[in-house]
Amino acid sequence: MNRTLAAPRRDVGDFDCSGEDIERDWVARTGCWSHTERVLLTYEQVRAYEVPATGGKHGDPRWPAFAARYGFAPRRPVQWEVEALEPAELRRLVLAAVDPYIDRDVLARQIAREEAQRRALAAFLDGWDAAGGGAPS
Repeated sequence: MNRTLAAPRRDVGDFDCSGEDIERDWVARTGCWSHTERVLLTYEQVRAYEVPATGGKHGDPRWPAFAARYGFAPRRPVQWEVEALEPAELRRLVLAAVDPYIDRDVLARQIAREEAQRRALAAFLDGWDAAGGGAPS
């Protein structure tokens, strides 16, 4: 089974009214996926990781509904940047989200193919150097 075709679109982005709307807009405009799944940054993650808020986009028409949904002050737009997470934790969360959709057999074949290509390139370069075609000085 090719699980990549069955995988929902995974999104990593800032937690704000624009980022949340991107997911809705993606489904509406593309027709590629019936839904998306937010990997990062979610309200729960903002709270769990104590991500600091920054000023949001004043005048964004999506802010009032977003503020009401999460209990934020309607006149004080805020947002949380995904880059505020520690890089190691960011990587761990993204890899955990995509791991169930990785076909290990396909991945192993691709890694083997890349290793064979590296060996072939190294052999070519060794032959090139031996023939006097080394790097220009």
